Amino acid sequence: YAAAWICILPAFLGVLIFILIPVFCSFGLSFAKWDLLNPIQFVGLKNYFELFHDEIFYKILANTVVFALSTSVLGGIIPLILASILNNKIRGSEFYKAAYFLPFITPMVVVGIIWSWLFDPNIGFINNFLHIHINWLYDSKFAMPALIVVSVWKLIGYNMIIFLSSLAALSQSLFEAAKIDGANSYQIFKNVTIPLLSPSIFFVVIITAISSFQVFDLIYVMTSGGPKGATDVIVYSIYKYAFEYFDVGKSCALAYILFLIIFILALIQ
Repeated sequence: YAAAWICILPAFLGVLIFILIPVFCSFGLSFAKWDLLNPIQFVGLKNYFELFHDEIFYKILANTVVFALSTSVLGGIIPLILASILNNKIRGSEFYKAAYFLPFITPMVVVGIIWSWLFDPNIGFINNFLHIHINWLYDSKFAMPALIVVSVWKLIGYNMIIFLSSLAALSQSLFEAAKIDGANSYQIFKNVTIPLLSPSIFFVVIITAISSFQVFDLIYVMTSGGPKGATDVIVYSIYKYAFEYFDVGKSCALAYILFLIIFILALIQ
């Protein structure tokens, strides 16, 4: 067993030092007041009480829920439709699969920078193509929808692959029987495909929701939580409380509120 322990020791030390110890330390800091410079002061549940009595917290929570819910719904419906189309072996289906999957493997920072250019109100492709002038990322009405579009666009390929794998496992006799009974493409999709894929649909929606609740880099690159806090979400606020406001205790408290939300979603999944 000594050889086995020696082999797993580097990985175990990495998990211990960079994951387990910080988890317990951050939990302890959520009950303390600390500005990274002065001594740590224990304040009990004060950080949690202040958050729950702060209107900004509820705005941040609402932004996060709207982003996660919208991304989960659209990130489930669009890939499902695309997977159903590509599953019919249309010409060039392999090319489309690769094209849709490419954004998923592209780093989010790169995606954020490119879409920031596309949404630019003066030189952006979207405004020029549509012949309109909208301050997409600088208007509180349009900033969140713009971020949702980018997030869904990036996730389409991954979720589509999951649906394609599930479709490949289904018995084709069911679809053939539906065609013999005179069902058209829409009826087959509604009455055969969706019921059979319901476990996969549920899985995709929950997994997408969990990842959407943890969004940070897209917000950081494209809007920095603005304009006027319209795109401020929980993880970005955790970063701001710790490294801009130097309120580590409140940052850790917010992190454990997020942990509770994701824990509940994980239990559902």
